[in-house]
Amino acid sequence: MATAARDRFGAAGIGVSDLDRSVDFYTRVIGMKELTKLRLPDMDEVILGFSTRQTALVLMHYTDGSDRRYHDNPGKLVFSFADPFAAAERIRAEGLEIVREVTPVPELGDALVGFGRDPDGILLELLQAPTPDDT
Repeated sequence: MATAARDRFGAAGIGVSDLDRSVDFYTRVIGMKELTKLRLPDMDEVILGFSTRQTALVLMHYTDGSDRRYHDNPGKLVFSFADPFAAAERIRAEGLEIVREVTPVPELGDALVGFGRDPDGILLELLQAPTPDDT
């Protein structure tokens, strides 16, 4: 008997100014894995994830010669880490901005939350990952 497909959110894509630098940042600093690369007529993409069964991050670099604005775009990417303090330190060690240090947020039940920026200035929310009992 076939299992019914379920709706889910599959991926989010962001434009990046330097594809190699961004792949390095998200794999080495954030801890994601490169899942696949695509060369499309107007862009190169690298798809990253923590596992092939979870939501992915698509890094997109346009190769069509168009003038793209890659830096400081609005929005944010939200990551859960076993140790958000260590994640913030890895970002800081890259010479990148920590917008807000990881601290408890009373409105969220004292969940640990911080903010940093990636190489293109995209805001990264750094959350404490839930324990198995929280899921």
